Amino acid sequence: MADPITVAVVFGGMSSEHSISCLTAANVVAAMDADRFTVVGIGISPDGVWTSWSAQDVLDLPRTGSLPEVSSVGHPGVTLQRHADGCHLVTSDGIDTPIDVIFPLLHGPYGEDGTIQGLLEMNGARYVGCGVASSANCMDKHLTKVVLSEAGILVGPYVVVRPHEWEDDRQGCLDRIGELTMPVFVKPARGGSSVGITKVTTGDDLVAAIEQARRFDPKVIVEQGITGREIECSVLDGHGGHAPRASAPGEIIVHDPDGFYDFQAKYLTGQDRATVSIPADLDEATSARVQQVAIDAFRALGCEGLARIDTFVTGDGTIYVNEPNTMPGFTTTSGFPLMWQASGLTYPQIVTELVELALERPLGLR
Repeated sequence: MADPITVAVVFGGMSSEHSISCLTAANVVAAMDADRFTVVGIGISPDGVWTSWSAQDVLDLPRTGSLPEVSSVGHPGVTLQRHADGCHLVTSDGIDTPIDVIFPLLHGPYGEDGTIQGLLEMNGARYVGCGVASSANCMDKHLTKVVLSEAGILVGPYVVVRPHEWEDDRQGCLDRIGELTMPVFVKPARGGSSVGITKVTTGDDLVAAIEQARRFDPKVIVEQGITGREIECSVLDGHGGHAPRASAPGEIIVHDPDGFYDFQAKYLTGQDRATVSIPADLDEATSARVQQVAIDAFRALGCEGLARIDTFVTGDGTIYVNEPNTMPGFTTTSGFPLMWQASGLTYPQIVTELVELALERPLGLR
């Protein structure tokens, strides 16, 4: 029997999605085949301290009765080091563990935005998911739209509000936004899980919405609402250089006609506010077009490993890409794995696929 593959699962982090990352890590570790994988944990506290966690400690995270959080108390510090034979995990109490694959399960800034990916590249580590440039571009909703538009993929109308613009010419920003059709969605440009997002139906509420988004990111994007069905599609990279694969699409059905799929609807209220219907009730041709758009967006954005591509499908069949997510929610009840389960892959098989894809990727420039 081959030696077990050592996988370091990284979770927590300094973003507003810290607790969701912890829940994701517990689900992923539980799905790891103990005969194939040896799992070690790297927990990053909200203030950025890296600590060593056992696999059992990670599994215990959801059992606290509240949203979990990484604490550095009782866990030795840990660093990554590049050795001649690859990347090692070295703890403050002297334990040195060679790592085969790193599985970053961090959502939002400092984890999904190319920062940790750059650190892993510098340390000669193979890792799950998108590389530096792709992660950065996909995290920034503005840059995502620029790349997709250049590739001929439809995105909705939007306005970017940069820090100096808001500070120096607030009225000019509001005038540009006024050219969009209400409702609009005011978002932190580099946020996730709908944190800091406000749906605005009147210009009187714009300033407060922009200030709310600026609490999470000084760069803000204001997107014109698109009337259509919210259809998402999960994508897995192909093995051996083959084409990416798209799952059966799913649909977000928001029950309140004046609401949207915000953080509370996603994580805190069950199916009271919104339902995810998987597979989506689409005709075969529309489903195939959504899958192709998802693959096209995955390729245009230079994604690797995995991504979830969120789209709007309008009444006349037009497909707009809303945004990609390079580390989508990955609990057993999240859309990404559920769409793949509807396509024939179990949750443990998806986790194994991602580790195997990471092992195939060469180090350095690709």
